Amino acid sequence: MFRELAKTCRLTSGPLAIYPSASCRDAWEALDDDWKSGALAQGQSYLNYLYPQLSATDYMDFFFTGNRVRFEDKYFARRRALDALVLAECTADTGEFLNDIINGIFCICEESGWQLPPHNTYIRDTPQLPLPDSQEPVLDLFACESGSILAATGYLLGDKLDGFSPLIQKRIRRELETRIFHPYLERYFWWMGDGKDPLNNWTVWCTQNVLLCAFLTDIDDALRRRILVKACQSVDYYLDEFGEDGCCVEGASYYRHSGLCLFNIIEILNAVTGNHFASLYQEPKIQNIASYIMNVHIQDLYYANFADCSPVAGRCGVREFLFARRTGNENMAAFAAKDFMKGLPETLLLPQENNLYYRLQNAFTIKEIRSCHEALESASPVSYPDIYYPSAGLFIARDDVYFLTVKAGCNGESHGHNDTGSFIVYKNGFPLLIDVGVESYTKKTFSPQRYEIWTMQSAYHNLPTVRGCMQKDGNAYCAADIQTYFDHSRCEIQMDIAPAYPPNSGLARYIRKAALVKGEGIRLHDSFHLRDNPSDSGSRPDSHVVLSFMTYERPELVQKTDALLFHIGDKGSLRISGGSFLRTETIPITDQRLMTAWKHEIYRILIWAVNEELDICIC
Repeated sequence: MFRELAKTCRLTSGPLAIYPSASCRDAWEALDDDWKSGALAQGQSYLNYLYPQLSATDYMDFFFTGNRVRFEDKYFARRRALDALVLAECTADTGEFLNDIINGIFCICEESGWQLPPHNTYIRDTPQLPLPDSQEPVLDLFACESGSILAATGYLLGDKLDGFSPLIQKRIRRELETRIFHPYLERYFWWMGDGKDPLNNWTVWCTQNVLLCAFLTDIDDALRRRILVKACQSVDYYLDEFGEDGCCVEGASYYRHSGLCLFNIIEILNAVTGNHFASLYQEPKIQNIASYIMNVHIQDLYYANFADCSPVAGRCGVREFLFARRTGNENMAAFAAKDFMKGLPETLLLPQENNLYYRLQNAFTIKEIRSCHEALESASPVSYPDIYYPSAGLFIARDDVYFLTVKAGCNGESHGHNDTGSFIVYKNGFPLLIDVGVESYTKKTFSPQRYEIWTMQSAYHNLPTVRGCMQKDGNAYCAADIQTYFDHSRCEIQMDIAPAYPPNSGLARYIRKAALVKGEGIRLHDSFHLRDNPSDSGSRPDSHVVLSFMTYERPELVQKTDALLFHIGDKGSLRISGGSFLRTETIPITDQRLMTAWKHEIYRILIWAVNEELDICIC
């Protein structure tokens, strides 16, 4: 797809000029007034800024303790400060921010390594080194992004920086050549792809930023072409792993670093080749990748959130809006514009964003997105489809009250949890039965001990534990015999989740059927059969199955006869036939990452199966 177009493209001369440099005063003065005043205020807050010191022991913290936050807080603070100062100077054109900008440029240039400590390794899934080797740069996500920040700074303010000293731009170019261009072209990093190893969001996230480095910087066309050709090869390898349905198996949070980075790659390639890659926007797979984010949106801040995705995955912004426009999806454009407007003022300036190019994109699209929102406010509401993504086994159904999503698929996906067959339910936009998400990343998160972390385990999803056995990780542990049904009144999925459990569970089959009956509620039916186990002699086989139900609001057991009935706070109810109440556990939320989604403790209801069939009603 990309490689074929790369063979016949011609590069335009000069730097990437999707957005104007600071010297184009008319363009900057015509920007949205709220954005300009906010950018100035943000920049002024960083005047005389003392960039945080990054010490060798800060870097080694992850190696010795597994904590990555202490180093990253300082690392990203530097970059956000530089971004804000650059945009303030572009807006004001006064020179008052330049001293702090130059300090920021040199702080980043003087770092021994741009790669984060958890990524400080040359071969995938090998132990990290305690310190960076400045002679052998590692191209990770944030090395590539650091390069793009410096490249964008040089592009935007090149004349002003040269007015101080040509050595500033010379230093930027030298660092890009040493840390980005040379290792990119001369070394192999796993995310570049070889058609064999599995890829993930790293491929397009890194590739996007390498392209920004190359095309925002004054380098020769032969070097640019080599980078473009290699980038197109990587993107094709990445797309080979997507189903035609365009599902992002890593979830809504990572769509921003996956699908949206793919979008920016196409934008960059079009800008430097006279729209030679524009036909890609008509490819069904690309269009499906674009619309994924709208399809997994529940309401307001909430998204369907299997894997390492938070249910609060962030507001949509100009990139979602532009991707929708390019692919001709006006329904999605309206959704993105509405969500952007609801997120103001946070979505206006993106103060927590590290990528300077994204902030630049924001500045020059705000007027368009405001205009679209105003034009569509009186139009029909955004329509969301019921959908099944076969490439990931992701089922989504909704009506005016209920949202149901079920995860079939397997337990071997990138950023995945052991959650095959789990489901999530929202009512009136509020979480009833939840997927907890993931805690702050540590050394353990991406290690062989990953599934010792409670949030990754099936026992902390809406799933059964069988004879004390939880689900196992890996592609072999998956759902089988998946069937789906959709019509205007009922949407349903059925699967056998027994293959997701290890053989010693003795689980012969476990059929889970989940349905949204529109206008009524959600119905689940579980039926299972256990193989005989000599150690179970004298006990009922069904007594070895315990179901977990994860809730956000405190559950109250209000009925035990005939069926169990729980009130989930004042938000809804859970009725279970065929089960016996074991206990309810309260789980405090103390991790910073989880606290962004869950503002108080969550709960786990444990239910014994008293026979081999259970009926569950949620309303």
